[in-house]
Amino acid sequence: MYESMHKYMKVGLIHFMAYPATIKGEGPVLETIKKIAVDDYFDAIEITWIKDAEVRKQAKKMLDSSHLTVAYGSQPRMLTTGMNINDLNEEGRQKALASLKEGIDEAYEMGAVGFAFLSGKYEEATKEESYQALVKSTKELCAYAKSKGNLPVVLEVFDYDIDKKSIIGPADLAKRFAEEIRKEYDNFGLMVDLSHIPMLRETCAESILPIKEYLVHAHMGNTVIKDPSFEAYGDTHPRFGFPNGENDVDELVEYLKVLMDIGFLNTKNPPILSFEVKPWGDEDPDVVVANAKRVLNQAWAKL
Repeated sequence: MYESMHKYMKVGLIHFMAYPATIKGEGPVLETIKKIAVDDYFDAIEITWIKDAEVRKQAKKMLDSSHLTVAYGSQPRMLTTGMNINDLNEEGRQKALASLKEGIDEAYEMGAVGFAFLSGKYEEATKEESYQALVKSTKELCAYAKSKGNLPVVLEVFDYDIDKKSIIGPADLAKRFAEEIRKEYDNFGLMVDLSHIPMLRETCAESILPIKEYLVHAHMGNTVIKDPSFEAYGDTHPRFGFPNGENDVDELVEYLKVLMDIGFLNTKNPPILSFEVKPWGDEDPDVVVANAKRVLNQAWAKL
């Protein structure tokens, strides 16, 4: 492509993955947000909970002056605490729901344009019950977000049997779910992630085409799943080109082509497409981020 990628998308970075010391809502939040804010390669940033109100206030001030589009990812609220939004134990479900509602409040406070979450673990024997619990919770989240403004609520599609073992899940179930929620709530959408597609045993087309009308957000990253004994196995989001990884330049080209073909990447209303990359071991986060930018540059040039 000769045209700038920034005409078709807002290139984003998931702050709490690139700088995992911040994933629990603490750590060097301001210093690492600043690294992204001063890098004009990025048009968007995805943040998560920031537990200290004063730090949140300072982060908001920095982001307001950066001209970055801000999105909010609540996944760490569940993944670092073991909470499950489709918990069949009602007390557990309510606890997860309360935390996600706090996240919605925080997303509004930070000026976010979207609020992302993920479905929880399930047992095959009670899969339909877990699905119905997820539907109930999601409708509550959509209603809560709508009561305060126009914040979109976005479910990210994860693996269902390898690492996170989330009920959503394969494309057919993601489609059924999105159809059901959209019947009542127009502020709901789905998110796909290139790093999750191999874990779903789907191609980019198989993952994306069935849900294209519900797709509002996307991530790009890598995964290692060939053998459980391999380094960084599972949903660990290693850098592109990681040993035994599934995704590098060519796979990103295929992903971008599908997103372009369905009109997701477009010039009228460019969506956020964010890197979800995480340093492995003692890797330098800044080098991993530079790797991601180079890979996207190369992939875009091949489109």
